[in-house]
Amino acid sequence: EVQLVESGGGLVQPGGSLRLSCAASGFTFSGYAMTWVRQAPGKGLEWVSAINSGSDSTSYADSVKGRFTISRDNAKNTLYLQMNSLKPEDTAVYYCAADENSFIRYTPNDYQHWGQGTQVTVSS
Repeated sequence: EVQLVESGGGLVQPGGSLRLSCAASGFTFSGYAMTWVRQAPGKGLEWVSAINSGSDSTSYADSVKGRFTISRDNAKNTLYLQMNSLKPEDTAVYYCAADENSFIRYTPNDYQHWGQGTQVTVSS
């Protein structure tokens, strides 16, 4: 059974940092592209960032470019999102998702397996 479990969310002040983790199990993690997607209150899903299976290609939404860094550790079956210089508009539930393809795709619907999400709140 495919499982993705996010952790690391919480309440942080503007300008602060958080590191999200996504622990994967039940599939060959190293062969899948991975993504982070978020959903702000009252809004739809927003693709945030993605990484290919081999970690040599990453991509970011313009809204987070230069502030967020996606990475993965295939030996630990874990995906990460380092979030710096956080803004109130980053407040959302953050989901990790896996794509059976190895290359990056940019639409949430392209990803077949999803975690439950972790809440990130940026507020003073």
